[in-house]
Amino acid sequence: MVIINSAHNLGNLYSDQGRLPEAEAMLQRTLQGKEKALGPDHPSTLDTVNNLGNLYSNQSRLPEAEAMLQRALQGKEKALGPDHTSTLVTVNNLGILYRAQGRLPEAEAMYQRALQGYKKALGPDHTSTLDTVNNLGNLYSNQGRLPEAETMLQRALQGYEKALGPDHTSTLDTVYNLGNLYSNQGRLPEAEAMYQRALQGKENNNLGSLYS
Repeated sequence: MVIINSAHNLGNLYSDQGRLPEAEAMLQRTLQGKEKALGPDHPSTLDTVNNLGNLYSNQSRLPEAEAMLQRALQGKEKALGPDHTSTLVTVNNLGILYRAQGRLPEAEAMYQRALQGYKKALGPDHTSTLDTVNNLGNLYSNQGRLPEAETMLQRALQGYEKALGPDHTSTLDTVYNLGNLYSNQGRLPEAEAMYQRALQGKENNNLGSLYS
């Protein structure tokens, strides 16, 4: 299992670095090893299936991504239950995939399921909960449901500021998303303020990484 876990970690690392063909090779190797050692329905196997689904999604290989994520979801529901946090991770990932495919009602259903599960399991202020709130805000914006979008994005922003600080990348991404929303509403001074804040925060973070 040490070899399998090393391959899994390398696959995730390559994925984070954008080295997607190398990531796929490592994750496929990991999946085959886990299927042989643990079985196809073991939660650890299903985690790798989930990660491959995300990788295919990042490569815009959306049918393959959906097949992997659906396999992961069905397996996790059976092995861990529908409300386990690992199951909810895959539910949220399917929401992201459906949004990318333009299947917005299905995306909303997945996000809402993930949100309710995270709130129950982790609380309303956990970062996983806030990530899903942010995703719902962006989805509502795509649907033209701008007041609902603003409510969600403001909620995500306040939670991130409290949990992670004003200059964390997740906080700044939500600031940027609010800038886009205000721009779409024609609220240009507010949009500019959000864009300026996001830019300044990103510059500060990059500057800090240079001297750390």
